[in-house]
Amino acid sequence: MAVPLGYVCSTCECSDGSCEPCLSPRECANCASCCCSSTHMTWRLGRIRQGLLIEYLSLGWMAVEVAGSIGVGLLSSSFALLAFGSDSLVEILSGLAVTIHMKGDSSGHESLSERTDKLTRFLLVALILVIGGAAIYSYTSGIKPESSVLGIAVAFGAVMVMPLLWVQKKRIGRETNCASPSNDAVMSATCFLMALALLGGLLINYFFGITWVDYIATGIILTFVGKETVEAIGSPRSNANQPALTQP
Repeated sequence: MAVPLGYVCSTCECSDGSCEPCLSPRECANCASCCCSSTHMTWRLGRIRQGLLIEYLSLGWMAVEVAGSIGVGLLSSSFALLAFGSDSLVEILSGLAVTIHMKGDSSGHESLSERTDKLTRFLLVALILVIGGAAIYSYTSGIKPESSVLGIAVAFGAVMVMPLLWVQKKRIGRETNCASPSNDAVMSATCFLMALALLGGLLINYFFGITWVDYIATGIILTFVGKETVEAIGSPRSNANQPALTQP
């Protein structure tokens, strides 16, 4: 949606319907305090609403992943499924924090974000220790993971859904200059790669009966989780110091 011809915002110097080229994104992050035209403000709030809808869809799918992966993983002794489902549970917490930030809860969303961040870090470390240790014990004790059609269905669904969420979150974050959906897009991309590893391991086990490939898939997934953990511990949340967004 275009703004009046020749109009340039004196705060962020944007002259079109997107916040992407803004030169002062920190000030433009809250259009309520920005002198952007009403046309630009309406456009931006519309994008924020789209971003919230995408986050709701993402949370719903993550809930399916958690229930399906952990449930089937327990029944089939697949630690790859358990690791994938557990990581999805951690991503739900992160997604909730992103959703609250995008809704513009100015009554203390930063402290809530900090608490969520600490809990997420703890859960990621616990996930590596618990799932990794249990997988090693299972392998050394001779427990063989069983093939699972339901597990394959969950992994296949994730491979199909996560790229769509990744692209949409990245687009909303870029167009609105908001770090929250951009950061969450990285989580979706990581989840997609983990889903590929999970799907490959489950298919090999199902068609060829090679059970130990489940442990390889578990190792790959936990490697991604380890990378997430290092990044979470090594850097603060990039959206913690941003102003709250206007309530759509």
